[in-house]
Amino acid sequence: QVQLVESGGGLVQAGGSLRLSCAASGRTFSPYGMGWFRQAPGKEREFVAAIMPSGGSTNYADSVKGRSTISRDNAKNTVYLQMNSLKPEDTAVYYCAAAPGFYSGNAPERYDYWGQGTQVTVSS
Repeated sequence: QVQLVESGGGLVQAGGSLRLSCAASGRTFSPYGMGWFRQAPGKEREFVAAIMPSGGSTNYADSVKGRSTISRDNAKNTVYLQMNSLKPEDTAVYYCAAAPGFYSGNAPERYDYWGQGTQVTVSS
């Protein structure tokens, strides 16, 4: 089992920045691909970004590409999502997730473990 706890969400004005963190505990963190997903009210959960276990490869949704950076610190068992130039449409609950094996894709069914989420609200 891998337990994931997100933090860093909050209320920010459009154009602002936030850095989300996801701390992992339980099984060894480093073999897992890590992803961020988000879900806005009334919408399906959508992929945001993912990173391979080594951190050498990343993947972003078009909606956040160029504005967000995913990174990880395997020594701290933590994955981060730096979000800049935030827009009201980025408002959602953000979830981190862990996928076994060398995976950094956008399919939620490939991720075995999920956190409880952290709320991000961007005001216009």
